[in-house]
Amino acid sequence: MDYRACVAIIIPALNPDEKLLRLLSDLKAHGFSHILLINDGSRDDCTHYFDTATNEYGCRVFTHGVNLGKGRALKDAFNLILTEFPDCIGAVTVDADGQHTIKDTAACAKALVEHPDALVLGCRNFKEANIPPRSRFGNVVTCHTIRLLCGIKVSDTQTGLRGISKEFMKKLLSVKGERFEFELNMLIEAKSAGISFFEVPISTIYIEENASSHFNPLLDSIRIYSVFLKFILSSLSSFLVDIILFSILTALLRGVLPGMHIVLATVGARVLSSLFNFVINKHNVFDQTAPSARMLMRYIILCVIQLSLSAALVYGGFMLTHLNETFIKVIVDTVLFLFSFQIQREWVFRPSKKKE
Repeated sequence: MDYRACVAIIIPALNPDEKLLRLLSDLKAHGFSHILLINDGSRDDCTHYFDTATNEYGCRVFTHGVNLGKGRALKDAFNLILTEFPDCIGAVTVDADGQHTIKDTAACAKALVEHPDALVLGCRNFKEANIPPRSRFGNVVTCHTIRLLCGIKVSDTQTGLRGISKEFMKKLLSVKGERFEFELNMLIEAKSAGISFFEVPISTIYIEENASSHFNPLLDSIRIYSVFLKFILSSLSSFLVDIILFSILTALLRGVLPGMHIVLATVGARVLSSLFNFVINKHNVFDQTAPSARMLMRYIILCVIQLSLSAALVYGGFMLTHLNETFIKVIVDTVLFLFSFQIQREWVFRPSKKKE
């Protein structure tokens, strides 16, 4: 199977320059048959680049009237691939700023043909000296965060060079995220859907310290981590409810049931705070509208396990150290929290798979 004929190229572009035309020239010279260019609301003085792409390089150009974001551009491209490119098994997404070489693009296209059930990632080496500080820092933080909270182990979370099958595109059309956060959500969706990651080492190229990038470190980082931030806020509010109730119940029960006050206070506080947390997480963090019965049952199972661990570890810690019970509980529940996000996202609040 010739990857140049069955793998499309998707290029989202905002205010491109001559580097876009050089990229198109290289792609056509290499023999890629299907090139889809998304004009994401570029300035009027960039129109000639898209006209040249159509007239000289035979590209299909899809235009947004205003800038809608990279996530929207990619989803619109996926929809076109699914509906109007019957000969393609998938596509490779390529940045318009010249950071991806034709050699690396071809390598990712080949990898997609060889591994159609995987999400192919063209991964840079962030240990190289020419990496801009904001890109190095952003990737390191995101890699560690997504590994800790979601169990996703990839070496380059920000790469725009990706090989995506048509089957996975169908799932991605409904994934949230209209801007750069969509690329991180894509990784999370792949993990949730049981899709493996196949990494292809690529050249590390930054032009003019990545000055042409439209990634806003502050705003886009907030968008990227929004689901994490919401989960943290939800957990923090539930945590405070739990701690307050635990402290009250401990004080009330210490004199009545001195041998059991820690366990009973832990159970009582956790039951009430867990019901509060379930409602918040279902509707505000994971945005689930499906019936609650199955999710509640799974949530109860998780809570029972987490409750048992919390009670046992707090009790054991108190017996060993005789430190303040609340202090021990804060330490124990902080550790348990780190495991909770992944379990809730991938099991508790994961919607049932729909028949396709």
